Amino acid sequence: MARVLVVDDEEGIRSFLAESLETVGHEVSQAEDGEDALRRLSQNSFHLMITDLRMPGLDGMSLLRRVRSERPEMEIIVLTAFGTVEGAVEAMKLGAMDYLQKPISGPDEVRLLAARAVERYSLHALEERAAIAGESEPPLTYGAPAMAPIVQAIEKVARTEATVLLLGESGSGKEVAAQTIRRLSARAGGPFVPVNCAALSESLIESEIFGHEKGAFTGASARRRGRLELADGGTLFLDEVAELKPEIQAKLLRVLQDRRFERLGGSQTIVADVRLVAATNRDVESLVENGRFRVDLYHRLAVFPIEIPPLRERREDIPPLAECLLARIGRELGRSGLRLDERAAKLIADASWPGNIRELRNALERAAILAEDRVLRIEHFKTYTTRGEGAHRRAVGSLKDLEREAIRQALAATNGNRQEAARRLGISRRTLYDKMSRYGLD
Repeated sequence: MARVLVVDDEEGIRSFLAESLETVGHEVSQAEDGEDALRRLSQNSFHLMITDLRMPGLDGMSLLRRVRSERPEMEIIVLTAFGTVEGAVEAMKLGAMDYLQKPISGPDEVRLLAARAVERYSLHALEERAAIAGESEPPLTYGAPAMAPIVQAIEKVARTEATVLLLGESGSGKEVAAQTIRRLSARAGGPFVPVNCAALSESLIESEIFGHEKGAFTGASARRRGRLELADGGTLFLDEVAELKPEIQAKLLRVLQDRRFERLGGSQTIVADVRLVAATNRDVESLVENGRFRVDLYHRLAVFPIEIPPLRERREDIPPLAECLLARIGRELGRSGLRLDERAAKLIADASWPGNIRELRNALERAAILAEDRVLRIEHFKTYTTRGEGAHRRAVGSLKDLEREAIRQALAATNGNRQEAARRLGISRRTLYDKMSRYGLD
């Protein structure tokens, strides 16, 4: 269902259009002329505008020109009198999606055209979301007993609209938990839009979450919708939320309180119909005590906190998880059929994995790169010992050497694609650049 603005100077037509759409669940606002429409557009966001072309004062064509430049994402349908299709054709050249001829044949005609407009709006938003979406994640658990209460908690809270705060070590699967919440919720058909708050600079994070208007800052050459707007009707996942600076914490608090926000550099209030799931590996309560995180925001986020156990506390998940990750790595490297031999499989099952799932994946990928054939052997995992040998991770050579070699191999495997190399290493691109400079890698 969509938010629709109906603009017409004839009250009877406005009421007919509004009733036709409201009976199928759309939320409709009415404006009596172009100026009234602009006022409403400055106060709220809409998926669709239906406007008459002939109105006193600011007519429909002038309104269309204004709206198309200022609200390019909104779909527009124009109303035109019978026999005056030329104006509608001109409106479509300016960006209107379609037109309705007066007298309108009936409610079904309005509803059908509105449905097409909403579908087109959703497809455009989907294209934007696809550009930022990550790869699909493995299951939350393969049946480890330690995960049973976590699964139960997620199943219960998913049925509500409550904000969830996921806690746990880095790489423990908090994003998978967030996706599971979305999949089990009433918003399962809506988008899942993730934001890694630690991977973006302070100058970019506000624009990334809230969007920006053209000219909002140097380099803002066009309007851009933020992740909040792209998550409309779905779930926004804020990973590493404790890294947000105070100014953005205040704006996020407002979103949680009244579901409204403005783009950076803009004045239009946008409705945020999103369910928020946040995550962090930090001790947020100590950050609150030290004044580094807003206490009011913390209480808003921690309506339903869930702590995800580290991988070492759910060892039953490790072997099947390794198989799932290895299959994906094989597809990425163009080497299907990768497998662990018996000794390597035992080592994988017994290692402590302080870096959790992210470290396990990196170890498997490194071993796959080193392996001559499709069998990964124990010698390809030289940096790991079994639990029986001490349950710790030991370095062969210095830690610097290991890190430098891992970065070099990731860059080689991706043909120098730094963004992809950073993703495989589980670090931000900015961190990768810093380490490349430190180790003299180019």
